[in-house]
Amino acid sequence: MPCNVQAANSGPKTDGKWIIVIDPGHGGRDPGALGSFSKEKNINLAIAQKTGNYLKENLKNATVIFTRNDDSTVDLIERPRIANKINADLFISIHSNWAKSKSVAGAETFVMGHTRDQENLEVAMKENEVILLEEDYSTKYAGFDPKSPESYIMFTLMQNVFLEQSTDLAAKIQHQFNTRVDRKDRGVKQAGFWVLYNTTMPSVLIETGFITNLSEEKYLNSELGQDYLASAIFRACRDYMNEIDSKSEISAIKNTVPATGSESGVMPSGGQLVFMVQVATSSTKRETSSQNFKGLKDIVEIKAQERFKYATGVFSEYPEAVKYRKEIETIYPDAFVIAVKDNKILPLQQALDQKRKK
Repeated sequence: MPCNVQAANSGPKTDGKWIIVIDPGHGGRDPGALGSFSKEKNINLAIAQKTGNYLKENLKNATVIFTRNDDSTVDLIERPRIANKINADLFISIHSNWAKSKSVAGAETFVMGHTRDQENLEVAMKENEVILLEEDYSTKYAGFDPKSPESYIMFTLMQNVFLEQSTDLAAKIQHQFNTRVDRKDRGVKQAGFWVLYNTTMPSVLIETGFITNLSEEKYLNSELGQDYLASAIFRACRDYMNEIDSKSEISAIKNTVPATGSESGVMPSGGQLVFMVQVATSSTKRETSSQNFKGLKDIVEIKAQERFKYATGVFSEYPEAVKYRKEIETIYPDAFVIAVKDNKILPLQQALDQKRKK
């Protein structure tokens, strides 16, 4: 069944923990792709659970939440919502691939982006088709038709502020698949997956192998194959998390940039929705002086999920925050835009929707 978000988010948390949402694709009435003797939904769940176990057993700073932990149906629109509601740090959707040709093999990892070729479009269409099983899907998904190439134009208009981080994680996953699991590397790709389009954190969709290739189908269903694939995903997440945490350690350097945004780092009051640029995260509280933030002034501290997040700039419009992020990316290449209201971080898509309704 889908995880209980309130229960998952209500207990005490340890300082500095990452929240990782693992999404086993399909499930319940949706079997996913079909092989010669197996169903994709079962493979996805097995690899996802093993990945979660590796993360929980080996990383003390990781909290793992599943979008489903048994053979239950979870609507596509609910999967990113689960991650957004608990302000997750990573979203990992695990799938098995399908192809018309039974000789096609290999693993690939997708990030949200413009579908650049027909093959990637077909993969996205196949995964998005699950919404056709849902009641009133046309209304729920605002007229999006997963079988229509024209519907995918919407994805070219969005700016994915987490593209760099998502691509970094995806590259680490592919590296592990190739070097440690000896899977054919089909690379990191971009395509319009609904489940990635609506997340507000770095997100990837992993195609672990082709269920339509008999050799890979056997591997995907084997205990050894599932263990190796899960271990590879775990190692990639571990390396990514360690890299981000090391970059987020706040140290003084001589670089300086002009101050911008709010005065003296004071957040607007009265429930105003604003956009800021998050530059660092720390498990311990830090002084917000400019020397601790590479010369940036007007730093604001926001406590979220027992972690201290530090942001700068206060903008009423999203494009202004995006522009400022580009101005400081030479000293904070992993900075990204966040939405803040009443000193709390909101899901970015939710904030943009609120702005559009005004």
